[in-house]
Amino acid sequence: MNYIALKMLMGDRGKYLGIVMGLTFASLIMTQQPAIFVGLMARSYSFITDLGLPDIWVMDRKVQFVDDIKPLQDTELYRVRGISGVEWAMPLYKGLIKARLSNGNFQTCNVIGLDDATLIGGPPEMLEGRLEDLRRSDGVIVDIDGAREKLAKPPATPGGQPVPLKVGDTLELNDRRAIVVGLAKVTRTFQSQPVVYTTYSRATTYAPRERKLLSFVLVKAKPGTDIPTLIQRIQDDTGLAAYSQEGFKKLTVDYFMQNTGIPINFGMSVALGFIVGAAIAGQTFYSFTLENLRQFGVLKAMGASNGTLLGMILLQAGLVGCTGYGLGVGLTSLFGWSMRNTILAFKFPWQLLVFSGVGVTLICVFAALISIRKVIKLEPATVFKG
Repeated sequence: MNYIALKMLMGDRGKYLGIVMGLTFASLIMTQQPAIFVGLMARSYSFITDLGLPDIWVMDRKVQFVDDIKPLQDTELYRVRGISGVEWAMPLYKGLIKARLSNGNFQTCNVIGLDDATLIGGPPEMLEGRLEDLRRSDGVIVDIDGAREKLAKPPATPGGQPVPLKVGDTLELNDRRAIVVGLAKVTRTFQSQPVVYTTYSRATTYAPRERKLLSFVLVKAKPGTDIPTLIQRIQDDTGLAAYSQEGFKKLTVDYFMQNTGIPINFGMSVALGFIVGAAIAGQTFYSFTLENLRQFGVLKAMGASNGTLLGMILLQAGLVGCTGYGLGVGLTSLFGWSMRNTILAFKFPWQLLVFSGVGVTLICVFAALISIRKVIKLEPATVFKG
């Protein structure tokens, strides 16, 4: 009976391909769009991920996400260092500063100021130069994507390719000279702005003059110290906010989820893909069933039970579902691979495979149910009338 079910399904190539294409489209939308959404959310806290050494981030209580800087007084650093359970606490500057390029244009950069002595908080991967080179006069390290794109020098010839920034080139940050001493690989930020690393003392000279310039205090707990307990102790003793790495990531993601239209926009795309896929697959599968009612009726007249016919329809729905799901996921993976070196955000965790699999399963169940109802109510005698 399974062989007969498959022969019936593939006998009409047009309808078979129509069902598969509908499910492929649904699977593609239900994996590609969430993958882009997850990639965007991951970029919103990419700076926290790249800076993986500290256990705790200390900041002003009004900070809502990682780029919402509320500067602290430098004396807060020493208050945090004096708390029991803190192995070390280091300052970190993070701010947006305009860089003047060689052609006179301006480009806003994320400038990161690291502790002068330890350079804790540096880029995760150096491509050229050394982190210690930041101690050289006016030294800065630029991320490779920014050096190739937004900070690149104008083409040497009209219509040519921009010339990437390289070690030894100079920039102007807030009318002060900066010499590129290294190139690093960092995760793109949410706004994909160039990232420039320098020392904390130099970053405060680049920044516009303010009374408070300390963005974050990075804290490492002593071995054996309970992180949640230390966080609560820092909050009680200083009156500042303190988060673990995961807690700070969650704070950032929650802000974007609650205060931007990104989740709604991507959610509507996924819902549209599900609805269109269900409509195409359901209508085509139902039409296929109607055209094969005579065959089902003959089988029923020959003694096939409703359970047997139900199994045949489920087998047909399962086959087209697996085929469409596999093609959709494959196309999504191919899309992500082709976009790996572009500015597009894309992240494909295994949970999305489960999500799209459940979605395709629901579509197949819907398509099967509307067909099963017709077959179950079929009277074998009607097949031989006329």
